[in-house]
Amino acid sequence: MTTPDRDNTDNTDNTDNTDNTDNLDNTANTDNTDNTDNTALVAGGGLGGLAAAIGLRRAGWTVTVLERATGLREAGAGWSFAPNAVRAADALGVGEGFRAVSVPTEAGATLRTPDGGYLMRFRPGRDTPLLANHRADLLGVLAGHLPAGVVRTAAEVTGVEQSDRGVTVRYHTPAGPRTARADLLVGADGMRSAVRRAVWPDAPAPVFQRILCWRGVTEPGAVRPDNGFRGFQTWGRGARFGAHPLAGQRVFWFLTVRQDQPGVRYGEDLAEVRRRVGDWHDPVPALLAATPAGSVLRHDIFDLEPLPSYVDGRVALLGDAAHAMTPFLAQGACQALEDAAVLAAELTHATDIPTALARYDRARRPRSQAVRRSARQDPEISLSTNPLTYGLMTRLTRLAGGAVAARKAARLWDWTPPTSRGPGQAVPKRPT
Repeated sequence: MTTPDRDNTDNTDNTDNTDNTDNLDNTANTDNTDNTDNTALVAGGGLGGLAAAIGLRRAGWTVTVLERATGLREAGAGWSFAPNAVRAADALGVGEGFRAVSVPTEAGATLRTPDGGYLMRFRPGRDTPLLANHRADLLGVLAGHLPAGVVRTAAEVTGVEQSDRGVTVRYHTPAGPRTARADLLVGADGMRSAVRRAVWPDAPAPVFQRILCWRGVTEPGAVRPDNGFRGFQTWGRGARFGAHPLAGQRVFWFLTVRQDQPGVRYGEDLAEVRRRVGDWHDPVPALLAATPAGSVLRHDIFDLEPLPSYVDGRVALLGDAAHAMTPFLAQGACQALEDAAVLAAELTHATDIPTALARYDRARRPRSQAVRRSARQDPEISLSTNPLTYGLMTRLTRLAGGAVAARKAARLWDWTPPTSRGPGQAVPKRPT
């Protein structure tokens, strides 16, 4: 698929021209155990893109990441990861660093009402930990697994072409347009993916889910390490507040509410959050008081309708670029890590890239789309503004108790990373 070319294609980063001083070859990586001269470009330097790059390098590929921003983003808020994501991190070889910047949480296992009553509590088992960390901390861990030069910032993808010989990617930099060629392109560039637009031009646009979300992180010292704070969620009528601990005695919190139109502003964000939930049970007021003014992030919540495939020839989508979902199951980042682990496994010793990507699609699309559907359906009940629906929901949640929620969570978390394909002939080097 070709997109309008605004670039000078004579300015080319050739992935296999070792005389090129701007070569995409970056094989000097201790994690690269079996380099076969197979080359991959990854669009996007977020969680999914960095994880994919790490996995592909471990599988023997030479990888370059093209990130649109001028640096790997240190802003952001908290992430929580279920056991399926922790297993994916282990499969990618980053589990130790993952745990080092994470703390245990039970935010999704403790549900309360605005007056402080408990709707449900269950404790995840020791073999199924829930871990929470700050976005910047985890991205730092992932970036630390990649050598200098692998991630190219200020590199915005503008076009994609592919043939049976490989993939050509055009991208724009502050120095001007450039072109790179590789055997594989991974689109991990988010919900509004440039790769998806280029290769799937008829794919539906993101869909607004009538939800607005605020996110914040407190100053250090908001919770003492000895007070046992593990997090909670509180369900109000048309609003949900959640909080979980982070390293450094910080707390991440969020508030989601119903909102009919995107782009609506209410003035200063922290003041608006206080107006809505400042009188809810402790420690909600204290967490808001410990949040720096001007630091709160505001997002309209969108997701993606399902694609007929996550792959096309030598191009694969991953993470939000493939299956952006609402945050209500806390599975968006988890599914991106699963994607990266499966992609790396399928491309280890692969002899045919399109065939390997087709296996990746068969493995990932059904599961990730099932999770996406559940994440879309959840707020239809849990964010209802109807008082009768809210009352029924709270009564049923109390009656069902933690055991039912634990079984539901166990089904969601029941995922094991695949083993890589057995040794075989490497993918033939692209003809020159």
